[in-house]
Amino acid sequence: MSEPLEKAAPVPEAAPPRSVRVVLLALMIAMLLAMLDNMIIGTAMPTIVGELGGLAHLSWVVTAYTLATAASTPIWGKLGDLYGRKGTFLTSIVIFLIGSALSGMAQDMGQLIGFRAVQGLGAGGLMVGVMAIIGDLIPPRERGKYQGMMAGVMALAMIGGPLVGGTITDHWGWRWSFYINLPLGAVALTMVTTVLHLPKRDRDHRPRIDYLGAVLLTVGITAIVLVTTWGGTEYAWGSSVIVGLSTLGVAALAGFLLVQTRAPEPIMPLHIFRNRNFTLMSVIGFLTGFVMFGAILFLPLYQQAVQGASATNSGLLLLPMLLAMMAVSLIAGRVTTDTGKYKIFPIIGGALMVAGLFLLAQMDTETSRLTSGVYMAVLGAGMGFLMQITMLVAQNSVEMKDMGVASSSTTLFRTLGSSFGVAIMGALFTGRVQDEMAARGGGAATQQSAQLDAASLAKLPEQLREAYQVAVSSGTHLAFLVGAAVAVLGFVAALFVKEVPLRGAGPRSAPAEEDREDDGTQREQKEGRLADTAV
Repeated sequence: MSEPLEKAAPVPEAAPPRSVRVVLLALMIAMLLAMLDNMIIGTAMPTIVGELGGLAHLSWVVTAYTLATAASTPIWGKLGDLYGRKGTFLTSIVIFLIGSALSGMAQDMGQLIGFRAVQGLGAGGLMVGVMAIIGDLIPPRERGKYQGMMAGVMALAMIGGPLVGGTITDHWGWRWSFYINLPLGAVALTMVTTVLHLPKRDRDHRPRIDYLGAVLLTVGITAIVLVTTWGGTEYAWGSSVIVGLSTLGVAALAGFLLVQTRAPEPIMPLHIFRNRNFTLMSVIGFLTGFVMFGAILFLPLYQQAVQGASATNSGLLLLPMLLAMMAVSLIAGRVTTDTGKYKIFPIIGGALMVAGLFLLAQMDTETSRLTSGVYMAVLGAGMGFLMQITMLVAQNSVEMKDMGVASSSTTLFRTLGSSFGVAIMGALFTGRVQDEMAARGGGAATQQSAQLDAASLAKLPEQLREAYQVAVSSGTHLAFLVGAAVAVLGFVAALFVKEVPLRGAGPRSAPAEEDREDDGTQREQKEGRLADTAV
């Protein structure tokens, strides 16, 4: 039986509102840097290839960044727990800015890919740092009122990224797609340095970094992300490369789990998964990432190919989904702060996500933009109930000393979910498009890309164009139908979430049974707990 909740997990004292808002502004700028980068670069890629060449290695410009981000995410979280959140976060910003500056100065595709990896290494610490610092500064009960800010930053990045990227590339040149990070990063760096005040961590022993665990986790994540990136595109799913990478990834992750049971300071302490809510939030985060990024990939493609929308405004095509997500996230956050209740939100969110994906699966060549917009809003509302609640509940389920690894683990599962979602839904979509084109457009039609833009589509003969539109419609139907089936698992997982009182404001209640699930483990950990309160 563990100690009462009041003693089990120190709660950060809420800083004065003005101070919190200033710090949050700096954190949101850093968060925007991490999320905006790929959106901007995607628009600039044709120009970059035109100047630097290296078309065959084009995908690595994105893959290098994604791999470095995913692999470094859990390591940044653990470093923050070991050495202090502020210094680790500032280091990640500096590395990101160095990578941005070097990427802008790249003289060939090889240099650009290498510098993008440096940039991704820093980006891995940006998102985790933001979430963990918020967890330090603001009690879970009060955190809901700030959810709308994070949802707004996400919406701004997704809508504004392509527009900003196109404008910068057209008027200033593609190198400024990277240089634009420097002034924003300098502002965030200055504000965090001067305004953010967190307590120094006093330890009775020198931190011992789990180097073997870090290497095994990096190898495992890298192999899995490469499988999901290359499978069905660069290499066949049954090829020796994909099978070899899959085997390497599984073996490395199995070795990582074994090492975590023995390491003095594990990168990802397995005891956090003994908490039911934390494990469920990790599952729901994975499934939300799977669905969300699949939708972001296929919705603009459908609207460009079938509804004739312009690729230039691709970010605006997602406006109904993103606005609904932002509004619902804000409302859910306020209700959580006022009532301390949150279990209903993952359940409603899971149900709406299933409904929205099922509705999107019904779209065909006759579906109007208004109708598809309503369907997207339903999906966006579902994601709005889930996006921030998953992090909130995950952080509330661990002790303050594990805030970094909890934040990084939840972020990692969402990232891996997005990789699997894009790979699986993409493979199904491409296969269906090719089958439909073969049946309707003749043998030569199977060579058509599954991602023609509106301008290229207009140049096709009418019969072939109509066949392609039907094929894309059929492909999105299958992809969203699979997404709906996956979302059902998220809804089922939400039903098992336990309503554990949120730490912070509001009356204290007796510890819930959930906090007693760790047997004697937490009792031992309490003896070495850090007083991790915000100043």
